Amino acid sequence: MSLSSAIDLHIHSTFSDGMLKPAEVVDLAESQGLKAVAITDHDTAAGTDEAMQRGSEKGIEVIAGIEVSSWHGDTSMHILGYRFKHGDNKFNSRLQLLQDGRESRNARIIENLNKLGIRVDLSELLQYSEYGQTGRPHIARLLVDKGVTKTIDLAFKYYLRRGAAAYVERFRFSAHDAIKMIREAGGIAVLAHPSSLDPTLRSIPLLLKNLCKMGLEGVEVYYPSHSPKAVKALLKMADEMGLLLTGGSDFHGMERSGYNTDDWLHKTHVPYDIVTAMKKMDGE
Repeated sequence: MSLSSAIDLHIHSTFSDGMLKPAEVVDLAESQGLKAVAITDHDTAAGTDEAMQRGSEKGIEVIAGIEVSSWHGDTSMHILGYRFKHGDNKFNSRLQLLQDGRESRNARIIENLNKLGIRVDLSELLQYSEYGQTGRPHIARLLVDKGVTKTIDLAFKYYLRRGAAAYVERFRFSAHDAIKMIREAGGIAVLAHPSSLDPTLRSIPLLLKNLCKMGLEGVEVYYPSHSPKAVKALLKMADEMGLLLTGGSDFHGMERSGYNTDDWLHKTHVPYDIVTAMKKMDGE
Protein backbone atom coordinates (compact mmCIF):
# COMPACT_ATOMS: atom_id res chain seq x y z
CA MET A 1 0.00 0.00 0.00
CA SER A 2 1.45 3.36 -0.98
CA LEU A 3 1.57 6.16 1.54
CA SER A 4 -0.73 8.25 -0.66
CA SER A 5 -3.53 5.71 -0.17
CA ALA A 6 -3.13 5.18 3.59
CA ILE A 7 -5.87 6.25 5.97
CA ASP A 8 -6.60 6.06 9.71
CA LEU A 9 -10.22 5.90 10.85
CA HIS A 10 -9.68 5.54 14.60
CA ILE A 11 -7.94 8.52 16.24
CA HIS A 12 -8.58 10.40 19.50
CA SER A 13 -7.98 14.08 20.24
CA THR A 14 -8.00 16.35 23.26
CA PHE A 15 -11.80 16.48 23.02
CA SER A 16 -11.76 13.07 24.72
CA ASP A 17 -8.61 11.30 25.92
CA GLY A 18 -6.08 12.08 23.19
CA MET A 19 -2.95 14.18 23.60
CA LEU A 20 -3.24 16.29 20.40
CA LYS A 21 -5.80 18.87 19.33
CA PRO A 22 -7.85 17.91 16.25
CA ALA A 23 -5.90 20.32 14.05
CA GLU A 24 -2.63 18.88 15.35
CA VAL A 25 -3.82 15.38 14.48
CA VAL A 26 -4.45 16.52 10.91
CA ASP A 27 -1.04 18.19 10.75
CA LEU A 28 0.62 14.96 11.87
CA ALA A 29 -1.46 12.96 9.39
CA GLU A 30 -0.24 15.22 6.59
CA SER A 31 3.37 14.79 7.70
CA GLN A 32 2.88 11.03 7.57
CA GLY A 33 1.36 11.03 4.10
CA LEU A 34 -2.13 9.95 5.13
CA LYS A 35 -4.92 10.63 2.66
CA ALA A 36 -7.88 10.55 5.07
CA VAL A 37 -8.52 10.44 8.82
CA ALA A 38 -11.44 10.28 11.22
CA ILE A 39 -11.36 11.75 14.73
CA THR A 40 -13.32 9.18 16.76
CA ASP A 41 -13.43 10.76 20.21
CA HIS A 42 -15.34 9.03 22.97
CA ASP A 43 -18.98 10.11 23.06
CA THR A 44 -18.40 13.46 21.37
CA ALA A 45 -17.98 14.87 17.88
CA ALA A 46 -17.05 18.34 19.15
CA GLY A 47 -13.61 18.29 17.53
CA THR A 48 -14.90 17.51 14.05
CA ASP A 49 -15.27 21.08 12.77
CA GLU A 50 -11.70 21.98 13.81
CA ALA A 51 -10.35 18.85 12.14
CA MET A 52 -12.34 19.42 8.95
CA GLN A 53 -11.20 23.05 8.72
CA ARG A 54 -7.55 22.04 9.03
CA GLY A 55 -8.13 19.16 6.64
CA SER A 56 -9.41 21.52 3.97
CA GLU A 57 -6.29 23.67 4.45
CA LYS A 58 -3.93 20.69 4.30
CA GLY A 59 -5.64 18.63 1.61
CA ILE A 60 -6.45 15.80 4.04
CA GLU A 61 -9.92 14.29 3.87
CA VAL A 62 -11.52 14.35 7.33
CA ILE A 63 -14.48 12.06 7.94
CA ALA A 64 -16.91 12.71 10.78
CA GLY A 65 -16.35 10.04 13.41
CA ILE A 66 -17.18 9.05 16.98
CA GLU A 67 -16.76 6.12 19.39
CA VAL A 68 -19.92 5.59 21.44
CA SER A 69 -19.84 3.75 24.77
CA SER A 70 -22.47 1.01 24.94
CA TRP A 71 -23.60 -2.30 26.41
CA HIS A 72 -24.98 -5.47 24.86
CA GLY A 73 -26.17 -8.05 27.35
CA ASP A 74 -23.48 -7.99 30.03
CA THR A 75 -20.73 -6.90 27.63
CA SER A 76 -19.26 -3.42 27.44
CA MET A 77 -18.42 -2.42 23.87
CA HIS A 78 -17.78 0.55 21.63
CA ILE A 79 -19.72 1.41 18.50
CA LEU A 80 -17.91 3.57 15.96
CA GLY A 81 -19.92 6.00 13.86
CA TYR A 82 -18.84 7.53 10.53
CA ARG A 83 -20.14 10.13 8.06
CA PHE A 84 -23.02 11.21 10.28
CA LYS A 85 -24.36 14.77 10.52
CA HIS A 86 -22.17 15.88 13.41
CA GLY A 87 -24.17 19.07 13.96
CA ASP A 88 -27.47 17.20 14.33
CA ASN A 89 -29.25 18.55 17.43
CA LYS A 90 -30.98 15.29 18.38
CA PHE A 91 -27.75 13.35 18.01
CA ASN A 92 -25.83 15.78 20.20
CA SER A 93 -28.55 15.92 22.84
CA ARG A 94 -28.28 12.14 23.15
CA LEU A 95 -24.52 12.41 23.50
CA GLN A 96 -25.02 14.87 26.34
CA LEU A 97 -26.49 12.03 28.41
CA LEU A 98 -23.20 10.15 28.09
CA GLN A 99 -21.16 13.24 28.88
CA ASP A 100 -23.24 14.00 31.98
CA GLY A 101 -22.77 10.41 33.10
CA ARG A 102 -19.01 10.74 32.71
CA GLU A 103 -18.92 13.90 34.84
CA SER A 104 -20.99 12.26 37.56
CA ARG A 105 -18.65 9.27 37.59
CA ASN A 106 -15.58 11.51 37.84
CA ALA A 107 -16.92 13.05 41.04
CA ARG A 108 -17.66 9.63 42.53
CA ILE A 109 -14.21 8.30 41.60
CA ILE A 110 -12.62 11.32 43.30
CA GLU A 111 -14.72 10.56 46.39
CA ASN A 112 -13.52 6.96 46.38
CA LEU A 113 -9.88 8.01 46.01
CA ASN A 114 -10.27 10.39 48.94
CA LYS A 115 -11.73 7.57 51.04
CA LEU A 116 -8.62 5.57 50.19
CA GLY A 117 -6.47 8.40 51.57
CA ILE A 118 -5.47 9.78 48.16
CA ARG A 119 -6.00 13.53 48.28
CA VAL A 120 -7.26 14.75 44.90
CA ASP A 121 -10.10 17.07 43.96
CA LEU A 122 -12.09 17.99 40.89
CA SER A 123 -10.37 21.36 40.45
CA GLU A 124 -7.04 19.54 40.01
CA LEU A 125 -8.59 17.11 37.55
CA LEU A 126 -10.07 19.80 35.30
CA GLN A 127 -6.59 21.16 34.61
CA TYR A 128 -5.91 17.99 32.62
CA SER A 129 -8.58 18.58 29.98
CA GLU A 130 -8.11 21.86 28.15
CA TYR A 131 -11.51 21.43 26.56
CA GLY A 132 -13.85 18.60 25.79
CA GLN A 133 -14.49 15.75 28.17
CA THR A 134 -12.69 14.67 31.29
CA GLY A 135 -12.53 10.98 32.16
CA ARG A 136 -10.50 8.16 33.67
CA PRO A 137 -7.38 8.74 31.51
CA HIS A 138 -7.17 12.26 32.90
CA ILE A 139 -7.57 10.94 36.46
CA ALA A 140 -4.80 8.44 35.72
CA ARG A 141 -2.47 11.24 34.57
CA LEU A 142 -3.27 13.16 37.75
CA LEU A 143 -2.41 10.13 39.87
CA VAL A 144 0.90 9.71 38.06
CA ASP A 145 1.80 13.39 38.47
CA LYS A 146 0.99 13.22 42.18
CA GLY A 147 3.27 10.21 42.54
CA VAL A 148 0.48 7.81 43.47
CA THR A 149 1.49 5.42 40.67
CA LYS A 150 4.43 5.38 38.28
CA THR A 151 2.42 4.88 35.08
CA ILE A 152 -1.04 5.39 33.63
CA ASP A 153 -1.42 1.63 33.21
CA LEU A 154 -0.76 1.11 36.92
CA ALA A 155 -3.28 3.81 37.82
CA PHE A 156 -5.90 1.85 35.91
CA LYS A 157 -4.76 -1.47 37.35
CA TYR A 158 -4.95 -0.43 40.98
CA TYR A 159 -7.65 2.24 41.00
CA LEU A 160 -9.57 2.90 37.78
CA ARG A 161 -10.36 -0.24 35.80
CA ARG A 162 -13.50 -2.28 36.41
CA GLY A 163 -13.15 -4.03 39.76
CA ALA A 164 -10.34 -1.75 40.99
CA ALA A 165 -10.44 0.14 44.28
CA ALA A 166 -11.91 3.45 43.06
CA TYR A 167 -13.85 2.24 40.00
CA VAL A 168 -17.37 3.54 39.40
CA GLU A 169 -19.69 2.41 36.60
CA ARG A 170 -21.36 5.05 34.43
CA PHE A 171 -24.28 5.45 32.09
CA ARG A 172 -23.92 3.91 28.63
CA PHE A 173 -26.39 3.32 25.82
CA SER A 174 -27.47 -0.12 24.78
CA ALA A 175 -25.77 -1.16 21.55
CA HIS A 176 -29.21 -0.98 19.93
CA ASP A 177 -29.62 2.68 20.93
CA ALA A 178 -26.04 3.59 19.97
CA ILE A 179 -26.50 2.10 16.50
CA LYS A 180 -29.90 3.72 16.13
CA MET A 181 -28.69 7.22 17.00
CA ILE A 182 -25.78 6.97 14.55
CA ARG A 183 -28.06 5.71 11.78
CA GLU A 184 -30.70 8.39 12.48
CA ALA A 185 -27.99 11.05 12.09
CA GLY A 186 -27.21 9.63 8.64
CA GLY A 187 -24.13 7.71 9.73
CA ILE A 188 -22.64 4.24 9.43
CA ALA A 189 -22.42 2.15 12.63
CA VAL A 190 -19.39 -0.13 13.09
CA LEU A 191 -18.33 -2.53 15.85
CA ALA A 192 -14.97 -1.38 17.27
CA HIS A 193 -11.98 -3.72 17.84
CA PRO A 194 -13.88 -7.02 18.25
CA SER A 195 -10.85 -8.90 19.53
CA SER A 196 -11.01 -6.81 22.70
CA LEU A 197 -14.39 -8.41 23.37
CA ASP A 198 -13.20 -11.95 22.67
CA PRO A 199 -9.55 -12.59 21.77
CA THR A 200 -10.52 -15.99 20.37
CA LEU A 201 -13.21 -14.36 18.17
CA ARG A 202 -15.39 -17.45 18.70
CA SER A 203 -18.34 -15.42 19.98
CA ILE A 204 -17.99 -12.62 17.41
CA PRO A 205 -19.99 -14.17 14.50
CA LEU A 206 -23.13 -14.49 16.66
CA LEU A 207 -22.56 -11.04 18.13
CA LEU A 208 -22.24 -9.50 14.68
CA LYS A 209 -25.40 -11.25 13.51
CA ASN A 210 -27.30 -9.85 16.49
CA LEU A 211 -25.91 -6.36 15.99
CA CYS A 212 -26.68 -6.49 12.25
CA LYS A 213 -30.34 -7.00 13.14
CA MET A 214 -30.08 -3.69 15.02
CA GLY A 215 -28.61 -1.89 11.99
CA LEU A 216 -24.87 -2.43 12.34
CA GLU A 217 -23.20 -1.97 8.95
CA GLY A 218 -19.50 -2.53 9.56
CA VAL A 219 -16.75 -4.11 11.64
CA GLU A 220 -13.30 -2.77 12.52
CA VAL A 221 -10.96 -5.33 10.96
CA TYR A 222 -7.62 -3.51 10.83
CA TYR A 223 -6.49 -2.68 14.37
CA PRO A 224 -3.09 -2.78 16.13
CA SER A 225 -3.90 -5.69 18.44
CA HIS A 226 -5.49 -7.80 15.66
CA SER A 227 -3.10 -10.55 14.61
CA PRO A 228 -2.89 -11.55 10.92
CA LYS A 229 -4.98 -14.60 11.86
CA ALA A 230 -7.61 -12.39 13.48
CA VAL A 231 -7.70 -10.06 10.47
CA LYS A 232 -8.20 -13.03 8.15
CA ALA A 233 -11.04 -14.37 10.32
CA LEU A 234 -12.74 -10.97 10.53
CA LEU A 235 -12.42 -10.45 6.76
CA LYS A 236 -14.23 -13.75 6.27
CA MET A 237 -17.00 -12.77 8.70
CA ALA A 238 -17.42 -9.38 7.07
CA ASP A 239 -17.63 -10.94 3.61
CA GLU A 240 -20.21 -13.51 4.71
CA MET A 241 -22.39 -10.86 6.37
CA GLY A 242 -21.90 -8.09 3.80
CA LEU A 243 -20.31 -5.75 6.33
CA LEU A 244 -18.16 -2.72 5.61
CA LEU A 245 -14.51 -3.12 6.65
CA THR A 246 -12.90 -0.31 8.65
CA GLY A 247 -9.69 0.15 10.58
CA GLY A 248 -7.37 2.47 12.39
CA SER A 249 -4.63 2.83 14.96
CA ASP A 250 -6.66 4.00 18.00
CA PHE A 251 -4.02 6.73 18.18
CA HIS A 252 -4.09 8.89 21.34
CA GLY A 253 -0.76 10.65 20.90
CA MET A 254 2.82 9.44 20.92
CA GLU A 255 3.03 9.41 24.73
CA ARG A 256 -0.26 7.60 25.28
CA SER A 257 0.11 5.13 22.44
CA GLY A 258 3.80 4.33 22.87
CA TYR A 259 4.43 4.98 19.17
CA ASN A 260 7.04 6.80 17.25
CA THR A 261 5.81 8.43 14.04
CA ASP A 262 6.87 5.54 11.82
CA ASP A 263 5.03 3.07 14.05
CA TRP A 264 1.82 5.09 13.81
CA LEU A 265 1.73 4.96 10.03
CA HIS A 266 2.71 1.31 9.69
CA LYS A 267 1.01 -0.18 12.74
CA THR A 268 -2.18 -0.72 10.77
CA HIS A 269 -2.47 -0.92 6.99
CA VAL A 270 -5.81 0.64 6.09
CA PRO A 271 -6.56 1.30 2.40
CA TYR A 272 -8.44 4.30 1.03
CA ASP A 273 -10.84 1.88 -0.68
CA ILE A 274 -12.72 1.83 2.64
CA VAL A 275 -13.61 5.51 2.28
CA THR A 276 -14.75 4.86 -1.28
CA ALA A 277 -16.99 2.05 0.00
CA MET A 278 -18.46 4.36 2.65
CA LYS A 279 -19.31 6.95 0.02
CA LYS A 280 -21.03 4.32 -2.12
CA MET A 281 -23.16 3.37 0.88
CA ASP A 282 -24.29 7.02 1.01
CA GLY A 283 -25.01 7.03 -2.71
CA GLU A 284 -22.12 9.29 -3.66
